[in-house]
Formats: sequence, C-alpha cells, structure tokens
Amino acid sequence: MARLDVRKTYKLYIGGAFPRSESGHSYVVNDAKGKFMANASLASRKDARDAVQAARKAFGGWSSRTAYNRAQIVYRIAEIMEDRRPQFTDAVQKSEGLTAARANKVVDESIDRLVWYAGWADKITQVVGGANPVAGPFFNLSTPEPTGVVALLAPQESSLLGLVSVVAPAIVVGNTVVVTSSYERPLPAVTFAEVLATSDVPGGVVNLLTGAAATTGPWLAGHMDVNAIDLTGVAGDDELARNLEIAAADNLKRVRRAPGAEPDWSLDPGIDRMTDVLETKTVWHPIGI
Repeated sequence: MARLDVRKTYKLYIGGAFPRSESGHSYVVNDAKGKFMANASLASRKDARDAVQAARKAFGGWSSRTAYNRAQIVYRIAEIMEDRRPQFTDAVQKSEGLTAARANKVVDESIDRLVWYAGWADKITQVVGGANPVAGPFFNLSTPEPTGVVALLAPQESSLLGLVSVVAPAIVVGNTVVVTSSYERPLPAVTFAEVLATSDVPGGVVNLLTGAAATTGPWLAGHMDVNAIDLTGVAGDDELARNLEIAAADNLKRVRRAPGAEPDWSLDPGIDRMTDVLETKTVWHPIGI
C-alpha cells in the first residue's frame, strides 16, 4: 500500500509563537509546476494588529541591546540557516522553479546577506553619525537611532533572498518588524520563521504573516503604532502602492516606495535599507561643563 503524504498547514509567526490565523482560514500553496506543496495560514487584519502589538512590546528590549550583540544574533540566524541548507534549497527550488544548483546559490546569497548586515551592526553609527562642526563653545553630536516598528511587504518573486534583504537591515539597526511574505511562495519564509524561533532572536522582533499584501497592507499602513512601511512587495501595482502611501500619511510614517519592478537582489545592497529606518538624534553639550 502506498504511503499517504503528511500534508502540512503552516502557521503564522507572532511574538515568538506559531498561532493559527484568527480567521481560521488557510490557502493552498503550489509549487512552480502547479503541484500541491502545503497549506498556509491566511492572515487577517486581527493577525496584523496582534503582530504590531508583539513588535511594539519587543522594541524596547531589542533596541537597547548593544550593536555588537545584535550582530551576534543576526550572525546566529545565518549559522542555523547553514545547518538547514537542504530544506531551504528544496523550498526555493520548488517555489521559484529553479534548478538545484541555482536554488543552492540563492541560499548561499541569503546566508551571506545576513552575515554582511551583521557586520554593519556596530559600524553604521560611525558612518552616518558623528561630531558636527559648530561656531561656539559646544559639542554637537549626531547619532542614529532605530525608528521603531517597521512593516515590510516582502518581495513576491524572490521568496528567500528578497525576504532576507528586507528583514535583516531593519532588525540589525534595532527595529522590530512585521513582515508579510510572498503570497504564492511563502514556504521559504515560514521555514525562515522556524529558524528565527530556534535562534537567539527574541520573540516579537520578527513577526511573519502569510497571505496577501492587499489584505494585510492597508491595516499595517494605517496602523498608528507602525513607524515605517516598506512597499517593495507591491512592486508593479501602482494603485495599491498609492493607496498604502495615502494610508501611511495619517501618522507620517516613513514610506519606502514600491519600485516599478523588484530589484536585482544579487547586487550589492548598500546601506539605504538601514538608513531608511533610522532617525538622527542631535545632542548639544557645552564645552568645559
């Protein structure tokens, strides 16, 4: 007798736990050839609110850690991904329709991207902060600080490398995030969530929702406790991107606009994705006191 497959329904990742969607709904995830892979939870607006609440609760502790410690923790994510390489390679290969060699290269690039951002954790302040020249008996010092809770609409096509490339820069500088994964290709993202849960990342620092950006996006964009939103995941949908920008204007969020098409994630990422979610604090102090 042939053995039946154990069909899995992946849950959300909120506050360090794996709850089912509040709606009770899920959707079918097929591979690039249209073959069934798994079910994924369909996040609702209530799930989005719960994720924001978890991210806000975690922000104080995460942002107050030393940059060196955050670097260690992000590096640890890369270590665990390396240990689970076969699972990631299989998920990327099936989700994106790549050859095994190409999928393995994507996993390499994703792990390397985490290590690259980990290295920036204790250096970004030196690059974008500093002492300002002033005419008077004062020290004038500027230093970057994390903006707070960042909502991320992850890329739809690049299900792993794109995801890592938007999550890592936001958390390594001290923000907490709520990320909506690729709708059609969520398996690399939920596998990444399982890595986060078994690493040193505190619960609530990264919260992952599966489902449509068109469903969770408006609630995240309009949420008054979200400080910034990245619209990369709605690249090419000008109407949705415009509506999300309007919703985000209610409390003057920082908005990273949706590009016309997804970026080439294999290129040098630069530091923009870190500086976009940093605020500059300037302190004046009299000399000699």
